[in-house]
Formats: sequence, structure tokens, C-alpha cells
Amino acid sequence: MPTLKLNGEEVEFEKGMTVLQVCEQAGVEVPRFCYHERLSIAGNCRMCLVEVKPGPPKPAASCALPAGDNMEVFTDSPMVKKARNGVMEFLLINHPLDCPICDQGGECDLQDQAMAYGVGGSRFHENKRAVKDKYMGPLISTIMTRCIHCTRCVRFSTEVGGVEDMGLLNRGEGAEISTLEKAVSSELSANVIDLCPVGALTSRPYKFNARPWELKKTESIDVMDGVGSNIRVDARGNEVLRVLPRLNEDVNEEWISDKTRYACDGLGKRRLDRVFVRGENGKLAASDWQSAFSLITEKLNGAEPGQIGAIAGDQCDVESMYALKDLLGRLGVTNMDCRQDGAKVDPNVRSSYLFNSSIAGIEEADALLIVGSNPRWEAPIINARIRKRWLAGGLKVALIGEQKDLTYDYDYVGAGPDSLKDLADGKHSFLDILKNAEKPMIILGPGAVARDDGDAIMAAAHTLADATGMVKDGWNGFNVLTTAASRVGGLDIGFAPGKDGLDTQGILDGAADGSVKVVYLLGADEIDMAKLKDAFVIYQGHHGDAGAHAADVILPGAAYTEKPGIYVNTEGRVQLARRAVFPPGDGREDWTILRALSAVVGQTLPYDNLGDLRQAIHGQCAHMIEIDSAPTAEWGDFGTPGDMSSAAFVSPIDNFYVTDPISRASETMAECTRVILNGEAEQGTGTDG
Repeated sequence: MPTLKLNGEEVEFEKGMTVLQVCEQAGVEVPRFCYHERLSIAGNCRMCLVEVKPGPPKPAASCALPAGDNMEVFTDSPMVKKARNGVMEFLLINHPLDCPICDQGGECDLQDQAMAYGVGGSRFHENKRAVKDKYMGPLISTIMTRCIHCTRCVRFSTEVGGVEDMGLLNRGEGAEISTLEKAVSSELSANVIDLCPVGALTSRPYKFNARPWELKKTESIDVMDGVGSNIRVDARGNEVLRVLPRLNEDVNEEWISDKTRYACDGLGKRRLDRVFVRGENGKLAASDWQSAFSLITEKLNGAEPGQIGAIAGDQCDVESMYALKDLLGRLGVTNMDCRQDGAKVDPNVRSSYLFNSSIAGIEEADALLIVGSNPRWEAPIINARIRKRWLAGGLKVALIGEQKDLTYDYDYVGAGPDSLKDLADGKHSFLDILKNAEKPMIILGPGAVARDDGDAIMAAAHTLADATGMVKDGWNGFNVLTTAASRVGGLDIGFAPGKDGLDTQGILDGAADGSVKVVYLLGADEIDMAKLKDAFVIYQGHHGDAGAHAADVILPGAAYTEKPGIYVNTEGRVQLARRAVFPPGDGREDWTILRALSAVVGQTLPYDNLGDLRQAIHGQCAHMIEIDSAPTAEWGDFGTPGDMSSAAFVSPIDNFYVTDPISRASETMAECTRVILNGEAEQGTGTDG
């Protein structure tokens, strides 16, 4: 390996690294503003100056300087110190002295580096330049006089987000970052707030709400989709004020979607904070736990096991689903399902419902077929990973389904199952691309598997995977993309129809025709509630959404920020969410409600604390012991060959910003819908217009 001398010590490095990367690898700090390891190199800020020998007698920008064999690099020489002092003085020429009112205060790279590398005064006495604030939509607040033109935001929106809404106008003293007074249309747009090294771009909904040192920070997991993005929940008192991304190279890198970041204001609205029971007048009235449990027990005891059903929602933790399944099992009930959308995946074959190649594995693929999915809305983080691989070159993509702007080029094969069949029969050239690829991949979305003919589509996709060599030693390119955070964990523990049991559609149809008399909804809101009007409905959840409106008894549960819980993401990765705040009012952790109910029903569950419950889960699912691991699943047979409808594949998500009870309660998500999707933004109104 080549070597260079760094501050007098020899350091080895890989060919192709820059001097800044070599310094980072050796643990030597080099200040920077414009450089970011996930973005292209711009070399704008000049803060990363170092002295290099042999070379000209002046400092060089280390971020854009390739490291060379036998090079000498100095990061602390008098030349470097003087140069950094000068660059910092230059950057602060026009920067306003508004740190006391800046939301970036306490988390500002410019503050930190001015303290470490700046000087105590300035030689600049002219008037400061002022720049008009720009309108960038409902999520990003701008004070552009603070901008130092690092262009991180421009490079992120173009390279990662895949939109060209942001750009640098003019040159020299007239340079300005702008979106031409329009909202940024990327589902990842607010990541520019984290990237901005100064206070030019800050969070509009969070504006002037709190200082970072006031907040309690809790590491947790996002449940807005099936990706399981790693997040940090910042709360003050019992209120969640913001959600930020955590680094996890295998899942979300360091990005999160705008819904993950901003739907948190819905956690405080439309909350279920007390027990409700529907009276004889047909109206819900506040009640108490004991009365509700007694009524539920009466209804459960008055029905046969086959007349009872349970449906788990998309944001349930593994512990609550396991406790409900355990209670139902003791009552002899086999009618249960965690697939609200009716996805035709096989609960007994794990590879039929996983993103088997893993999210990080996308970067190894060289051919990709997307079937019945709009990953840009169903899983923006996965879509960004596909774009990253596409930008690197060598990835060919084809789509069967709705034609959408996915931020990368693709071959459009067709709209529905007929096109999938034609492809498998060799009537489209992309079949040869899949066969000749080293690591081909298919992604089946909910628009393909959550249909009446989903079994036949799964069988056709399985046959295609076998025919094109998608499954081989060290590689499984067959992927099912789920949009539900609870789906994989629920199927892993067997929250699915038992012997002769009914699935979601069967339970709903049974409730409609009277054969199912009692339905337990564990946070389930995305089903046809009209079919439940003649059944006795128990709703356990945290928001007054569709399920609560249909319920005869409401048991207030906890949202994902209000309880510790296990979640298994779409690739089968086991992750832990942690409690950041407590549920409001009489709300309780969901598994504790079921444990208390079981004692009243006379089928007491054998665990009194979370540790005992998790031990029981580990006894059934050993892989859940290993946190942050995604064990591979054995390839098996699934799907049922048969006739497929000619109806086109349609994604179930028609509004990215509103998909669940929390986001439906969010004012910020409602504003995003109005401004970004419906195009009602006011133009030229400045930051807060």
C-alpha cells in the first residue's frame, strides 16, 4: 500500500483516497464545511487547507487533493494555522451576529470551528452583505444572509434526492442559493437542514421551539414505513419536539424521510388518553379499565373461538402482537392476521416476505426489476439507495406498474401481470439482462402482492427468480417491500391465521355476515370499517382514527415514542425502539394492557415484566435475540400458480405524507400535502410566507 508522512508519522492509505480522507483515517482532525463523505467534492469553503510537500509554497485544499505516495502533509504548521485563520475571517465577513436567536446555536459547525480555528477580531469594516430569505416550502426555514455557499444542500438535493429544485445563482458577491421560490419536491428534502453547517437552513416546524441542551435525546426506530430507519427522538418534558436521523450504514445511512422527521407533531393531537365504552345510545362515553375489561370478557366468553378475530396494525411492536396472540391462543382463537392490506405472502416461508438481498445489498445489484411498487413513496430511503447504485453505473432498472418519476432511469415493461408474464416468456429484452446479470434483483411491492391474485403473482415472480438465477450461494435477489413496520415481526412470531383460521379479509367478511361476532383491533386503522358495524369491536391504539370510530370499547395504548419495543424491518433486521416520553392520560404500554386483560378473562399470561415477555419471544424466535442483525432466510416454495387479473398494478399510497394515524393527525404533513402535492404554495413569500 502507498504511504505518506502525516505530521512526521508514516501512514498507509488506499490508492484513490484524498488527503482529507487519509487524515480522517489516521485520526487527525481537519476542519471543513463543504466536504461531506456522501456527496461529490466541491472544494468551495477552503477550510480544509493543509501544507503539502513537495508542492507549491502555499496551502492546498485537502478535500480535493489526491493523496500521493511519499507525500508529506502538515496539518498544524504555522502556514496552515495562518491560512485557516484567514479563511475563517473571510467566512465571517458577511455572517450576521445572531447566534442568540439562531436555531443552529449549540449545534453549529461554524460556531465550533470559529472557536477552534478563528481569530478574535476582523479586519473587515465595510457594510455586511444582506441576502433576501428564500421560500423553500413548509419544512425548511431560510435566513440566507448566514449562508457560506458550501453547496451541500444543492449537491444533496441533486445527487441523493434526485431533484433539481435547488441551485446556486450568480457569481462572486452576488452568489445565492435558491429554489426560485418553490417548495423542494423531494421526500428527503429536510436532510439539507442536518447538512447545513451554519444556520442558513433550519427546521421550519421546529423554529424557536427549544435549545438542544434543553432536550432529552433517545435513540429509537422509525415506524412510518417498513425500512426501520434509525432515529433520535428529542423531547422536552412529555412532548416530542423533533426527530433526527442516526447513522446506520446498513439501513438508512444518515438520512431519514420528511415524514419520519416531521410527522411527530401528530403524536400530540387526536390522542386516546382514556378508556371509552359505547353506550346504549350509540355514543362513546368515558369509562374505566375494570368496566371495559368486564365488558370485553363478557363478549369473549359469549362467543365461540371461531367467532372471534384479531387484526394487528402497521405500527405494532412485536411484544404487543405476541401478547395478543398468546391470549387468543389460550382462548382457542385462530382467526388473526397482521397483514391489514391482505398481502399474499406465505407466513410459513420467511423468504417470501423479506427484502432478502438486504437494503445495503442494493449496492451490489447489477440488474433490477421493480414490480407493483413506487419505492419513492413506499420507502424513500430504499429508493435513495437504488439511485445511489444507479449513479455509480452498471445498474439497469426495469419497471412493471405505474409510471412515476423514481429519480433514476428505467425501462418501462408494462402496467400489470400480463407484462410480467410476457417478460417471463422472453417477449421483452430485459429478461436477457436479468439472466446475464451477476446479481439480479426483483422488488415486489404492495401493489403486486396485496391483490386477490397476489398468490399467483408471487408464484410467477418465484418462477422468474429461479429462471434468471436470482437465488444462488451468497445472494438472494428476491425482495418483497413492505410498507408496514410491524409486518415482518408479526409474521415471524406467527401472528397469522392458524389451522382453519381466517385472514384479514376473512375476518372482515365474517363480521359483515355475522359469523364473526367479536373483532380485536390492535392499532388497525387501514381496513374497511364498514364491514364491522354489526360486530363487537375492541380497539386498542393511540389515536382517534378510523378504528376508534368503529369501536365499541377503546383501550388507550402507546405510540412508538412512548414504549420500548422490538421492531423487525423489511429486510428482517431486529431493532429496538426505546421510550422517549410517556403516554398521555390513562394510556399504557400495549402489552401491559393485554396482560391485565388476560387476568380478568381468566387466562393469565405468564409474564409480569418486559424481560419475561422478551424471553418468551426469544424462546419461539431465537433470531430476535440478536439486535441489529438481519439473518438470511432459507429459500423455499411459496405462491400458488393460477390466473392473474389483467388489472394494472397500483401502489396503495396515493399521498406520501399521510399514510397512518400519526401522520393523519400531523398539521405539518397536512401542510406538505397542500403545498407540495396539491401545488398551493404561495410564490415569492419568503421563509414564512
